[in-house]
Amino acid sequence: MNKPLAKQAYGKIIEMILAGALKPGDLLQEAKLGDELAMSRTPVREAIKRIEAEGLAIQEGRFLKVRTLTIPEVEEIFFMRQQLESYCARHATGISADILDDLESRVLTLQKDGPGEEDEQRSIDDDLHYALARAAGNQMMVRTIGDLRRRTCMFDHTQVPARFTVSCQEHFDILQALRAGNGERAGMLMGEHIGHARDAILERLSASAQRSSR
Repeated sequence: MNKPLAKQAYGKIIEMILAGALKPGDLLQEAKLGDELAMSRTPVREAIKRIEAEGLAIQEGRFLKVRTLTIPEVEEIFFMRQQLESYCARHATGISADILDDLESRVLTLQKDGPGEEDEQRSIDDDLHYALARAAGNQMMVRTIGDLRRRTCMFDHTQVPARFTVSCQEHFDILQALRAGNGERAGMLMGEHIGHARDAILERLSASAQRSSR
């Protein structure tokens, strides 16, 4: 399996959905998309599987169809994330210094080198948020946060590029608050971080809706 090609196909199909080129109810067909993207069916198939797992496709009978995130859905997802992840950050002061060191080093490297072509930005984002959720000691919360994050994870730095630098700094500040043992500040910063991500996604969705309605 050619992972770079699958990632490329995924990015292009997500862009088509957000731009309205693929509308809710349209079929996600490997052969047709492969022709449009000038790719073989294998990377397109892998991309479609990932899109389905993230909730932007729904199975109806034998057909897989496009669905889109609505603004109310995004607001609900991020409301839940703010409540749960702020709580986790407040209660993550017992997180090990080794985990903090590793995350901080990776965030600083990402700030210096930029997002690049790999998935390090997504990997750090996942690892940081999950590390804080696990440190709070509630496994049900970890699973719930994972499900909520998966529903909006297509909005990475390629879709909301203005968030990249700001998000890195926000992650660094949260880690510094935990290093200082200040759970209240970490919780407050996490709530702000998630609120900023929500606002950027809502702006992206609004811009896409305006373009597709022209």
